[in-house]
Amino acid sequence: MFEWKPEYSVQIPEIDAQHQRLFGLASNLHEAMAQGKGKTVLEQSLAQLVDYTKVHFAAEEQFMGKYRYPEIAAHKAQHDQLTAQVIELQKEFSAGNTMLTVSLMTFLKNWLEHHIARSDQQYSVYIRSKLAA
Repeated sequence: MFEWKPEYSVQIPEIDAQHQRLFGLASNLHEAMAQGKGKTVLEQSLAQLVDYTKVHFAAEEQFMGKYRYPEIAAHKAQHDQLTAQVIELQKEFSAGNTMLTVSLMTFLKNWLEHHIARSDQQYSVYIRSKLAA
């Protein structure tokens, strides 16, 4: 379900490696859910995904700031929105108020793909032009 594709590449090796790791962590969470793993395993997988997402977003935002990407505020707002959604999901899951479902996995997959394929490509073009100058 979570498969890295070459067209997701932003052609910035550090960021591509982070994106690939996000896909791997999301895939691990999906596999644990599909295999009916217990709540503890699912909580650990979800926590790893949430924690690494925060690390990745911070790195991306630092990179955009370094090169003065003009749309950084809008991009950061997207990051903040997803982070808030996933943290809320994590709280609900830990409290036993929600389950990890295929629809949730589809949401995560679509968000990752859409964000990387569209939003991240925009800053990539800008930053690569700065690097080439």
